[in-house]
Amino acid sequence: MSVEHSMQSHTIVDVLEKILDKGVVIAGDITVGIADVELLTIKIRLIVASVDKAKEIGMDWWETDPYLSSKAVDNHTKALEEENKQLHERLESLEKKVSSNRISSDGI
Repeated sequence: MSVEHSMQSHTIVDVLEKILDKGVVIAGDITVGIADVELLTIKIRLIVASVDKAKEIGMDWWETDPYLSSKAVDNHTKALEEENKQLHERLESLEKKVSSNRISSDGI
């Protein structure tokens, strides 16, 4: 009996290794409707693959998601700080223009 379990485990490991190496995509759509009127559509997409295989096919969303990667959090924070700096500069520039327009219109 233990030989059977050992062979089955070996087979399962081989299958899992192949799946992770090659990747498997499962896709499906569920549509709910009444009298040919579509009320709801749910699109389900699932990919099972190793990280290396996923990167090879262009999937790397976990590297840029701030909830999953500390690097992404740092990059997101830096981008927000830069945007904030640019907006402050634009605001100061606009305030100077408005102020100079008020001074020139008061002087006339």
